[in-house]
Amino acid sequence: MSKMRILVGVKRVIDYGVKVRVRADKSGVEMENVKMSINPFCEIAMEEAMRLKEGGHAAEVVAVSIGPEKAVDTLRHAMAMGADRAVHVLAETEGMVPLQVAKLLVAVAQKESPGLIILGKQAIDGDCNQTGQMLSALLGWPQATFASKMTVADGGAKAEVVREVDGGLETVGLRLPAVVTTDLRLNEPRYATLPNIMKAKKKKVDKLTPADLGVDLAPRVKQLLVEEPPKRKAGVKVTSVDELFDKLANEAKAF
Repeated sequence: MSKMRILVGVKRVIDYGVKVRVRADKSGVEMENVKMSINPFCEIAMEEAMRLKEGGHAAEVVAVSIGPEKAVDTLRHAMAMGADRAVHVLAETEGMVPLQVAKLLVAVAQKESPGLIILGKQAIDGDCNQTGQMLSALLGWPQATFASKMTVADGGAKAEVVREVDGGLETVGLRLPAVVTTDLRLNEPRYATLPNIMKAKKKKVDKLTPADLGVDLAPRVKQLLVEEPPKRKAGVKVTSVDELFDKLANEAKAF
């Protein structure tokens, strides 16, 4: 069996070290002049794809991102990690829901014919954890979510994924092609070195639009308001169990 192509989704998000601020008009979160970076779970997905290629299981790794012009920086990061080329779907993602993202990825997958699609389990901005599952359903492919270990066997025909569940670990077997979403403990992403960053600038990025892919992005959900969570009151110390019960009963109204 010939070696497969792996498609990896990567998303441009507000850097995890930045304190997110709500816009003054409460229409969303502040995106201007804010440090952006690759979603950490997507970086783990890219690392796993590179390990599979280096292990002889894949011939090509293709990064795909949906976003504005500046999302090309995220794709360059993925290519600096080792992706062979990239697909950039030009679209404004603010207000886009996971189902729309999944439909765009389906269209890209139909063009690229990958043997495996790897995504981060969720993006740290919306925390939806839905795109991988929806993509699997739309493609009619098997899925394994929350992967903490992954192996490919039978010449790329099968995969075994250890996934994290509430009760511990679950091992599932998949026939490829399939969709896998990555958890934190799957691997530690490699550092993108300066020479590789320079090489990434010469790698190919195919630009597409939702119209090119035949996907309708008309909004299905209207966002009315975005507010910060209410600030919590400072805690207090009590000197006895009786005082604790008194405060729980009369101040906190816990019982």
